[in-house]
Amino acid sequence: MKKAVSALLSGISMLVVGGIAAPASAQDAPQATDNVGLQDIVVTAQKQAQNMQDVPISVAAVTAQALTDLNATTLQGLQGSVPNLQVGTNGTKSQSSVYTIRGIGIIEPDPYAGNTVSIVIDGIPQFFSMGALADIYDVERVEVLRGPQGTLFGANTTGGVVNVINTQPQKDFGGKLDVTYGNYDQFRAAGALNVPINEQLAARVVISHDQRDGYIRNVVDGRDLGRRNSTLFRGALKYSPNAGFDLTLSGEYVRARNGAPVVIQGALPGEAAYVPTGFRNQYASPCSAVGQRCKAPDKYVGAQTFGPLDANGNVVDPIKDESNLDSYRASLTLNVYDTAIGDITAITGYRSFTLLDYTDEGASTVWQADTRRRTKAWQMSQELRTAVDLTDRIKLQVGGFAMWDHYKQLGILRLNFSGPTTYDFATDTVTYSFPGLHQSSSQDQDNYSISGFAQAYFDLTDQLRLQAGIRYTHEQTSMLASTRTTLSASGITTQDGIDPATGQPNSIDFGSVAPPRGKKSWNNVGWKLGLDYKPTDDLMLYGYWARGFKSGGFVGRLSLASDLGPYDPEYVDTFEVGVKADLFDRRLRANLTGFYTDYRDMQLSQIYFINDPVTGSTVGSTIINAASSHIKGIEAELTAVPVTGLTLSAALAYLDAKYADFQYQLGTGGSIDMKGERLQNAPKWSSSVDASYEFPIGDMTGRLHAQYNYQSEKLLANIIDAPRARIQPQHIVNANIDLEINDHFRVGLYATNLLNKHYISVASDFVGVLAPLSYAPPRMYGISAGYKF
Repeated sequence: MKKAVSALLSGISMLVVGGIAAPASAQDAPQATDNVGLQDIVVTAQKQAQNMQDVPISVAAVTAQALTDLNATTLQGLQGSVPNLQVGTNGTKSQSSVYTIRGIGIIEPDPYAGNTVSIVIDGIPQFFSMGALADIYDVERVEVLRGPQGTLFGANTTGGVVNVINTQPQKDFGGKLDVTYGNYDQFRAAGALNVPINEQLAARVVISHDQRDGYIRNVVDGRDLGRRNSTLFRGALKYSPNAGFDLTLSGEYVRARNGAPVVIQGALPGEAAYVPTGFRNQYASPCSAVGQRCKAPDKYVGAQTFGPLDANGNVVDPIKDESNLDSYRASLTLNVYDTAIGDITAITGYRSFTLLDYTDEGASTVWQADTRRRTKAWQMSQELRTAVDLTDRIKLQVGGFAMWDHYKQLGILRLNFSGPTTYDFATDTVTYSFPGLHQSSSQDQDNYSISGFAQAYFDLTDQLRLQAGIRYTHEQTSMLASTRTTLSASGITTQDGIDPATGQPNSIDFGSVAPPRGKKSWNNVGWKLGLDYKPTDDLMLYGYWARGFKSGGFVGRLSLASDLGPYDPEYVDTFEVGVKADLFDRRLRANLTGFYTDYRDMQLSQIYFINDPVTGSTVGSTIINAASSHIKGIEAELTAVPVTGLTLSAALAYLDAKYADFQYQLGTGGSIDMKGERLQNAPKWSSSVDASYEFPIGDMTGRLHAQYNYQSEKLLANIIDAPRARIQPQHIVNANIDLEINDHFRVGLYATNLLNKHYISVASDFVGVLAPLSYAPPRMYGISAGYKF
């Protein structure tokens, strides 16, 4: 880490001395003017419009320009650019997002686990992590709120909130068009049109299409794996007859027709999923030996077969290279200002989606296992709140919130490596112990949550303010889940559990795990108490204590009836202090935060394998409340404008996230004492340096941008610290060059991962069975052009 810090400081020095830099930081890097230095950034982190420097919490605001500089198409583009924020996917389920803030997050692809980082879009929390890597074209800004935000944003925000604010309809006619073409045949075309229908009504329409080929070559047939094809349609109508009232109706449809998630097999000789290198052109495992970290190769290759073969070599019920998502979202936002009871806001939200995806879980040139998941879900929410000034010194926000959500999922697993497997190079044959295993899993969950909250701000003096908030939440969850396991006598099964040799259901039935529907409710009171002090207009010191919780629930993917649960709520107490300062005539902005979190009754998703003498290895999954942890850290963020046109930003985060008490139960019996071990998805160090330089070229404006991101080693999918499950340290450089012509036209070149560093992004280690991995994107580059009017 010392070398990384030295490199960051050296980079800043070179940029300042050489006068070459890049765009505003991916966080809070506004551009400067000759007169005012750094501009204010307005955020709604406390559900009211405020200057970010006046908000007494740790918040990073990623502006529209910063998103453009990152060449980000979804929220996953924020990875590495905001201290102590981790954004990714769940490996074998690429439509399931993983958000972690300060070491608190959920790493489970199915919806039953809920969230600890809430994704809020235009004031509406998104209950489901599926499809939550939102398209961010025509987004005004993204706010990252670190630490529990339960008082204002509700349960399931123990880690924090990612608050997405889309650009709203305006009263002026205008729009923009953007086109991008890059390597891997990436093509993106997007546009936004703003139309004032009359003096009271305005509309905004957004269309964005993004597609590219995959960057992993399939050694089975040479085609690319991991392609992307997604289209967004968004529209909004805003009615504002006067200054005291406005009503906004918005809708969104996302159609994604992506390739199936790409799994890379890191199994080693002797493990159940291992296929010898070279057998039917099998690629070498990126994991060289037990006890060593895996390493991404210079060229990305993988394997996706077509499915199991019958005696004549014909594919039976082939695996589809598909991950199809249809997502619908609608909202109605009402604001009434200056009433007798304050400024009233009502937000009604609805979202539904269907997701069908397939995954070759064996990820080898010999078909071993595949899954098919079909998920349908909906949510509906209603919030009503008011903000009122009780006196000149007392301000109050009070309101209520309710959400209803439901999902159904049918998951199918076909498995052939359930037991020892032999490979004969001479005859090109494979011998399985228990081929044709079929497992179907159904989940049917209903959830209901209602809460009331109040947050007050007391100006004790002109400089000292007290804030106090409280929220009561009642939540109820019910789950009906079952799993049935069968075996085909012929050794081959369709995805629907049919033996193709007979045309009848698989004849060997191991029975079902089908406990009665589970139902339970939980009540909780969370709070926040804090002080902030402003000795000058450009300096604020603050501190607070917040208690947050994530509600309990039930497990939907069962191997044993006891897996259902319920599991209980988890709780956090966070103590945070910070300073926010604009210095040197607003040429330097410095924000520093320190925090300590006591994390109790942690909900941990635990996957285990049961060695059955009849069926071989059977996978199981459950969630347990078996741990507590202590998390402490520091976040430092600097933005400077040393000369006109040049903006420099740097951020450094330190995170010490370790279990304080945790006995990890092994599937084979016994336990491991995890005290002192680090949490998942919690790198100890992360940092970034970002620079932008704008300069005139005649009537045109040039813009240079560069960004360097560093992240130290971490665990992601594994709870136990196994070397094969470690994610290596990462060094990523991104860069842009843009030319703006007459304030209307723009053309530019971009590159992400400029140095083409190959990394593993997801890694799991199931010793003796398998080690599924995923690769991080290689270098992406291309040309972009835009026109605004």
